[in-house]
Amino acid sequence: MLKKLRIALGTLSFALITLVFLDFTGTLHHWFSFLAKIQFLPAVLALNIGVIVALLALTILFGRVYCSIICPLGIMQDLFFRLGNKQKKNRCTYSPAKNWLRYSVLVIFVLAFLLNINALVAILAPYSAYGRIASSIMQPIYIACNNVLAYFAERINSYTFYSTEVWLKSLPTLIVAAITLIIVGVLAWRNGRTYCNTICPVGTILGALSRLSIFKIQIDTEKCNSCGLCAMNCKAACINSKEHEIDYSRCVGCFNCIETCRKGSIKFAPVKHATKCNNEESSVDNSRRKFLATSALITATTIVKAQTDSVDGGLAAIEDKKKPTRQTPIKPCGSVSLANFSKHCTACQLCVSECPNQVLRPSSNLATFMQPEMSYELGYCRPECTRCADVCPTGAILKISKEQKSSTQIGHAVWIADNCLANKGTKCDNCFRHCPTSAISMMPKADNQEIKIPIVDNERCIGCGACENLCPSRPFSAMYVEGNEVHHEN
Repeated sequence: MLKKLRIALGTLSFALITLVFLDFTGTLHHWFSFLAKIQFLPAVLALNIGVIVALLALTILFGRVYCSIICPLGIMQDLFFRLGNKQKKNRCTYSPAKNWLRYSVLVIFVLAFLLNINALVAILAPYSAYGRIASSIMQPIYIACNNVLAYFAERINSYTFYSTEVWLKSLPTLIVAAITLIIVGVLAWRNGRTYCNTICPVGTILGALSRLSIFKIQIDTEKCNSCGLCAMNCKAACINSKEHEIDYSRCVGCFNCIETCRKGSIKFAPVKHATKCNNEESSVDNSRRKFLATSALITATTIVKAQTDSVDGGLAAIEDKKKPTRQTPIKPCGSVSLANFSKHCTACQLCVSECPNQVLRPSSNLATFMQPEMSYELGYCRPECTRCADVCPTGAILKISKEQKSSTQIGHAVWIADNCLANKGTKCDNCFRHCPTSAISMMPKADNQEIKIPIVDNERCIGCGACENLCPSRPFSAMYVEGNEVHHEN
């Protein structure tokens, strides 16, 4: 019964958080984006005390069930393990814990966070790793399947589905996501939760806490015949059936052992009911020391396309826009400043997946590798859209109102005279007509009064990128947005 409950809850959690990443319509995030905010590391970065206390209490009560029910990367490993288990059952074996590796990775992770080495933090964070897999690999496949359905639906005059563009957000991020998927998938297919119990820093933290959990898997030595079935089905490799011992720091509460035991000698119960305490009395002091050391580390970490880009009236191909070189990158409204965004963002790509205007994409810059930044080749940031702020789980993008977004300057437009059609004798006022804040006015040229050129009022400009995106100049726009290091209200 416990295993069926765990599978049901884990499947539901995994399906919903995956759909939040895949959904491009902006429907599901209103209901289920909270699943991203109850992930351990995002909650710590956002200083969400309620969630942190709840997760710690859950671990103290029931052990590392977080890893089997809430963490999407952990549940994905269970799927790979299940596929491997169909080929060969009873294939797991007990192996001693590699504590030197686990705690070394944890120390590296904490130091990387404190030293602001964002790329390393993003690679090691389990929720962010899954987010990149969902955003970079799963979402394009999902959208492509949707577009096929939209194609056939249109043929029968049905508009239940509508097509949208499949585009490569970032090749480096896609490569990192693919490598992560391969490593985690192979390890899980062969050995179950190897990644969780040797590399994952969140697993190491929760593992230290789970040594103190109230409810634990326990072996009744009087009933046990040492058949080893429990160890052969333990995907965490934490059951030493010969010694009747369980490494609770690695047990993820999958309950496989209870289901496979034919003698009913394994139960999940409060520790005080245990027949044998798994040599826990002799190791309690060492466990407490590790718990205090890990707690100190935890405390340290707390310190729509606007215009067609393929054809022009069906007559001539339009050259694709190229990304300009910006001295200061543009960060989403609500991120407050470059420093705040860099400190809190774990590069989970949820905001990238949710952006309806194809403005957000992962950075290729080494200092901010895989963290989202804004660029306006495919669309611009609409003042009424706050979806990225709604879904961000870490506090890198704070929740804002539409009114706040319309009055907050994240950057300012810069006019490049050499790229402007007006300097080539063509009348054009696209930037003026489409500016949502009326920050652009048109003034006659000094040498030709019939041609007008744009003038930018930096006090009114909010950096939305409408002028850059809708400028007809190719390959570089005559208008481009330079980011602000610190956002401020106009």
